[in-house]
Amino acid sequence: MAINAATSYTLAFKLCKGLAPLTQPILANHYKKFGSIVAINQSISKNRYCSNTFAAYSTMKRLEGKVAIVTASTDGIGFAIAKRLAQEGANVVISSRKQNNVDRAVEELRKLQLNVVGLKCHVGDAKDRKALFEGTIRKYGKLNILVSNAATNPAVGGVLDCDEGVWDKIFDVNVKSSYLLAKEALPWLRREKNSNIVFVSSIAGYDAFELLGAYSVSKTALIGLTKAAAKDLASEGIRVNCLAPGIIKTKFSKSLYESKTAEEMVLARIPMRRLGMPEEMAGIVAFLVSDDASYITGESIVAAGGMAARL
Repeated sequence: MAINAATSYTLAFKLCKGLAPLTQPILANHYKKFGSIVAINQSISKNRYCSNTFAAYSTMKRLEGKVAIVTASTDGIGFAIAKRLAQEGANVVISSRKQNNVDRAVEELRKLQLNVVGLKCHVGDAKDRKALFEGTIRKYGKLNILVSNAATNPAVGGVLDCDEGVWDKIFDVNVKSSYLLAKEALPWLRREKNSNIVFVSSIAGYDAFELLGAYSVSKTALIGLTKAAAKDLASEGIRVNCLAPGIIKTKFSKSLYESKTAEEMVLARIPMRRLGMPEEMAGIVAFLVSDDASYITGESIVAAGGMAARL
């Protein structure tokens, strides 16, 4: 039997038979709402990924009046996070290494009537980080949310085959810069109530990818940084959490899915048998920095389609 809003309502109504007389009228009164939920579920089930669904959820305004910095936010997961935070009411500072990328991202989001500004920032450059915070405070007068998303992986290979210079670069950008961004943001975050830090790690931090050895270790370090910083800052009302994405369809991970053979190998490791989308990661970050997650700190949320994620 095909399941639609009407048949779902009928089945639910029958389940209520024999219960208190008031049950059926209550269910009937909520039929319209119930039917819309079923319709949404059908849409998601049919399309598996539906941009309209994300657009509907992004009309929430949980972050009204907040100010957020998102690093590496001109493309991929970072861009999706910046967009979602702005859609939920935050004033968002876009940043990236290249000014032209920053300008492009800002222009795109402003076309959607979102409140964003852009500042060039190479997270490994102390002067750029200083300018990022000073520019944010100059524009908005405060900072509530820091999302550290920047990462690099200049080489592939096993962890013990990694060149020392490559190792240093990976850890400078992926770990040290995240630590310094959080440290330098802290004076501003302490001035506001319910401030948040989110580090973007990876499923590779739990289960190292064979050819991304050093990168995987750097992502494990971010999980540890999250736990340590969360304990330090919990008493001040500053929450620190981590997002650990699985294999997401972005330019960064393109080599994992650009050929049919490569994609088939990747999908074989994912129980849901599909790649994640940047918008799905953005929704998790929006939740973590909202009051809906007010009792969550020190946690790493894995969003990897069911891939193994235990240290």
